[in-house]
Amino acid sequence: MNLPPEPRSNPDLAGHDHAARALADVANSGRMHHAWLLTGPRGVGKATLAFRFARWLLAGRPETEPPLYLPPEHATFRRVAAGGHADLRNLAPNAGERGVKMMIRVDEVRQVPRFLSLTAAEGGWRIVLIEQAEAMNAEAQNALLKTLEEPPPRALLLLTTAAPDRLLPTIRSRCRRVDLFPLVPSQMDLLLGRWLPELDAGQRAALARISGGAPGRALELAEGEGLALQAEVDNFLGSLPRPDPRALHQLGDRLAAKRDGSALVMFFDLLRATLAAAIREAGRGGEMAPYLAARPLADWASLWDILGRLADETETLNLDRKQAVLSGLSRLASR
Repeated sequence: MNLPPEPRSNPDLAGHDHAARALADVANSGRMHHAWLLTGPRGVGKATLAFRFARWLLAGRPETEPPLYLPPEHATFRRVAAGGHADLRNLAPNAGERGVKMMIRVDEVRQVPRFLSLTAAEGGWRIVLIEQAEAMNAEAQNALLKTLEEPPPRALLLLTTAAPDRLLPTIRSRCRRVDLFPLVPSQMDLLLGRWLPELDAGQRAALARISGGAPGRALELAEGEGLALQAEVDNFLGSLPRPDPRALHQLGDRLAAKRDGSALVMFFDLLRATLAAAIREAGRGGEMAPYLAARPLADWASLWDILGRLADETETLNLDRKQAVLSGLSRLASR
């Protein structure tokens, strides 16, 4: 693998020039809004764009092409990449002990107003970048509202989220929204060919498909045996409505074998994504996957939601993983 750097130190942005140019145009117009909400699928490049925008603003908005670009040797780029720029603060979910969901703590959010109210060390902007903003609970989100309602001068909030509906309506209404869309297959093939040269064209195409055109998600899947797990998903769905009980137990054993639970989480993610795609296709009058005929589409939608809660509770409450697999898949098999 030839993996790209983390978002804070990644100089490249693939497939989102339209969004970068729109942000640059607004900043150069002198009518900069104080809060921006960058939305899009998980792993599509939201944090990469947010850091790119922050670096460019902190560097004084240089004229660059492509938009918002700073070379890695630029002093501002290096300081942001090292986490050492005095005018930028980054909040992201913290992984707690096992059984505790990743979240952004309220005490971190309460420090945002004071940070933004200080005079910029370099005479420009003070910026707070909140990744995966949906990881703030209600208390943390409420702590952010006063800053959104009464922002200090030359202060900027950048929020990224794959689940904007999990943010308070008052937060969404006070932010300008920028939507990032999945990359097209040709863009995905180019990136995956550069990052994962060991994969053949068919494997790259499969990763692009199951990741939904999100390059970061594709890398997660490649590192976590996503192609093999997708094959398990397809085999199971192909066996409905009467899967082999022995095969289910064997699958449960394989998914429970990884002590960190990553295989189970990824399997349920892929299963739900496959179901969602099939339900959407059928709902639009397209070809219906054979297994969907066993029950109404509304029932499948409810099962999709149940699977999500089951996977979440299994990891949060440290429940038996094999039993979670058997319970979830049995629900899909039963009429």
